[in-house]
Amino acid sequence: MAGWDLFQEMDMLRREFDQLFRGVGGSSQASSFLPGVGVGGYPRVNLSEDEGNYYIEAVVPGIDPKDIDLNLMQGTLTLSGERKADDKQGQTWHRHERGAGKFMRTIELPNSVDGAKVDAQYRNGILLITLPKQETVKPKKISVRAN
Repeated sequence: MAGWDLFQEMDMLRREFDQLFRGVGGSSQASSFLPGVGVGGYPRVNLSEDEGNYYIEAVVPGIDPKDIDLNLMQGTLTLSGERKADDKQGQTWHRHERGAGKFMRTIELPNSVDGAKVDAQYRNGILLITLPKQETVKPKKISVRAN
């Protein structure tokens, strides 16, 4: 049996309190899994682009794709859904770190997204969203003629 370390336990408690109070004071990093709908840093996302598309990868493990809603309106993508709580009754929890409940994340995008062609796929806990750019904003190659 491993020895119990008071200082390690105190450090863990400090980190948990830091995490708990990280969103206090109107910060946009407030907890995402609060009663009602939280607006915070969940799910974590990567946003990238190339000449033709914007790409968003959202980490949403353990969430049924049917419980995920995507809306695009005036350059704002809203990703919302719900992670179902564990319904294991009669158990004593020693740690309960995975959040459950409703979540919502908004991502500001340029208005140059072609909303009619947005595609979303869920694979291995990752939501892959492809947002095509409108033709008017795609780079165009202009050839120079010599006289």
